[in-house]
Amino acid sequence: MFKLLKKLWRDRRGNALAIAGAALPLIIGSAGLASDTIQWALMKRQLQRTADSAALAGVYGKMSSQAVSTGTCSTANSQPVYRDVYTQSNANTRLDTTVSCTVGTPASPWNGSGYQAVQVTVSAQRAMAFSGFFLSTAPTITASATAAVVQSGKYCVIALKNNSGTGISFSGNPTVNLGCGLKSNAKGGTSVDATGSPSITASPVAAVGKITGTAEFPAGTTFQPYSAPQTDPFGSVTAPAVPNGCNQGALRGSATTVTVTGTAASPAVVCYSTLKLTSGNVASFTDAVIILNGGDLDIGAQSTLNCTRCTFVLTSSDGTAPGGITINGGATVNMSPPTTGTYANLVIYKDRRATNTCNNCNKINGNSSSTISGGIYVPTQEVQFDGSGSMNTACVQLVAWQVTFTGNASISNTCPGGGPHAFDGTMVRLVA
Repeated sequence: MFKLLKKLWRDRRGNALAIAGAALPLIIGSAGLASDTIQWALMKRQLQRTADSAALAGVYGKMSSQAVSTGTCSTANSQPVYRDVYTQSNANTRLDTTVSCTVGTPASPWNGSGYQAVQVTVSAQRAMAFSGFFLSTAPTITASATAAVVQSGKYCVIALKNNSGTGISFSGNPTVNLGCGLKSNAKGGTSVDATGSPSITASPVAAVGKITGTAEFPAGTTFQPYSAPQTDPFGSVTAPAVPNGCNQGALRGSATTVTVTGTAASPAVVCYSTLKLTSGNVASFTDAVIILNGGDLDIGAQSTLNCTRCTFVLTSSDGTAPGGITINGGATVNMSPPTTGTYANLVIYKDRRATNTCNNCNKINGNSSSTISGGIYVPTQEVQFDGSGSMNTACVQLVAWQVTFTGNASISNTCPGGGPHAFDGTMVRLVA
């Protein structure tokens, strides 16, 4: 008996099978756990994508004045978030489980009053084939995301055009040195379009749609296509009512200077049908608001316009047909805006009630003896920089429906003393 047992103990046949049998539970367990882990990781990624998208939707909703308050997602308190999770992403069906969604308070610094930010947390339970044998309750998988409106750059040229056309274009051989950025709200494939042989120095270059002709910009230019639209920085400024008796007719300069002077605290307000300067004419305004009722601002060649702390307001009694703007390259023009009051930082304001039916009706050219500073605001029509002049702009702010640089125009924009040089640009980004 003992001899038989010793022989069996020394026998090595069948060891591999015994070892494999002993290790089989560990092998099966490892494979099952690996499979479940992959499924959990995949679901985590899907939930994270859902949270990211919902947070972005929440911020865009806030920007359009939709309700986004903290709490469980619903059409009552977080409509854009709820719609993104359960309608656009179709999370319950896509993940084949019930997805819960809450809007929370973003972490510092995004919870400050100066930020538009939304935090979204989504979670779901998913029972797995292997771990389900051992767990009485399926694990909860959670993902969280925070999106916010963040600083995207400084822009001094903004095109408000919001359809599928082109907002800002360059053609011909213009030389444009802005020292700041460009932003187009146009949604199309050529929101910012550069053709010909322009020389453009501007950064960042941003657009709601696509930016084409990027090769025409120098190396190092920052491009931001498919950005959030820029709000109208002068959207709260309204045109004044045309004063009674605004029938002075056209204001024309003469060989002697036409002078209108007010004070910074009490600007002079004058009203004309048209301001038209021709060769040899001179007009000077200081601390003044010049209302042009239905007529043009036309500064012809070899004329002189001096405007110190003043604003030209192009409007009309019926608000539908303000005149055009023409600044000829042969004129000498020196214009600066007021620093306080209703038209602070604005040197030209065109009534936004003007219809967008004019063609080439706002042209600005210039020469080396001309300097324009401050804001030029033409929110419903195109502004065109055309010609072969070389114009200096100082701390310029150009906001128009559409902006075109063409011909051989040369613009050099500087802001040596600070001032209202550019607007803060914004975009929506995931921040956590």
